[in-house]
Amino acid sequence: MRFTSSVVSGLVLLASSAVAHPGHDVSHEIKERREFLSSVKRTNLDHCAAQLKARGVERRNIERRAALLEKARQKRGLNKKRDLDSVLATDHNSTGLGYTPNTDAATLFAGYNSCLLTPEVTQGPYYVGGEYVRENIIEDQAGVDTILDYQVIDINTCEPVTDVYLEMWHCNATGVYGGIVASGNGDSSDETNINNTWLRGIQKTDSDGVAQFETIFPGHYTSRATHIHIMVHQNAVLLANSTLGNNVSASHVGQAFFDQDLITAVELTAPYNTNTQELTLNADDSILSEETATDGVDPFFEYTLLGSDITDGLFAWIAFGINATQSESITPAAFYYKEGGVANPNSGSGGPGGAPNGTAVPPPSTSSSA
Repeated sequence: MRFTSSVVSGLVLLASSAVAHPGHDVSHEIKERREFLSSVKRTNLDHCAAQLKARGVERRNIERRAALLEKARQKRGLNKKRDLDSVLATDHNSTGLGYTPNTDAATLFAGYNSCLLTPEVTQGPYYVGGEYVRENIIEDQAGVDTILDYQVIDINTCEPVTDVYLEMWHCNATGVYGGIVASGNGDSSDETNINNTWLRGIQKTDSDGVAQFETIFPGHYTSRATHIHIMVHQNAVLLANSTLGNNVSASHVGQAFFDQDLITAVELTAPYNTNTQELTLNADDSILSEETATDGVDPFFEYTLLGSDITDGLFAWIAFGINATQSESITPAAFYYKEGGVANPNSGSGGPGGAPNGTAVPPPSTSSSA
């Protein structure tokens, strides 16, 4: 768990546009990310902290996150706080599970632990265009309930980035991505997975640059540490079908990670403990290693448990710095239409063996999404 000593340092640099999946060669992505890190003027956003505090953004962060945390606890019947003796009797250093339900909001939510999103186009082989704009992305997936609070900040102006769409996606508790049929992604003979939309979604940032989601804690798969993908869309238009369509033209891409102690605790619970894929530790993840080799980089979520046990769920938050003057086109591995999912044979990044299985892609159309 990252305590407040880590958040007072301000906004820190992000986890990359480089993304890897089973059998996917990450060397190109790592090279791109290294070149990007060497070209930026700042490796963190310490310069924004005082300005954001003076403008009341920090105070509103504390109030917003505290209210969301309390709402989540009440929804699950977890609003009863433990007494002091039971809190003091808990060995937080050995459990590594962080703050207690009694920790005050100002301690939990002050500061700006964050990452810098990059404008490169390499978003990895499992990105699907045409997903829904929605807050709850769980659908029927079992796992540890996780509420996420993202904040997007302009690295140049230190202003919250409002009215952009933040998209996130991650694998399920057993390491499988919905919406993609590919060798290395679960049962590749199950062609119905191309139609799945779980654990994928998009939200518009508010006046403080904030977007929130309800999901489950991600599982793991071979060769990568546990992570979540993030993409920020600028100049996007919400369609009547609650999607942004399939003309994905402007994005900033990244990944965010979780503390190893938290991952270990989650992996002991069902259905995570049924996952037979090899677990890659944070310390052994090639992309995360590239991130942390740069001074000031800390692409990890802050978090607190909703209750006294990890199975009660958790609340996590992070801020993302972006250069709002830059954007690039994105080539999804698949598209989601109202008729279902369709693989993109032109993506060139479908995981092991090339593009995912599927039929030919219809011409991209903002009117044909689900």
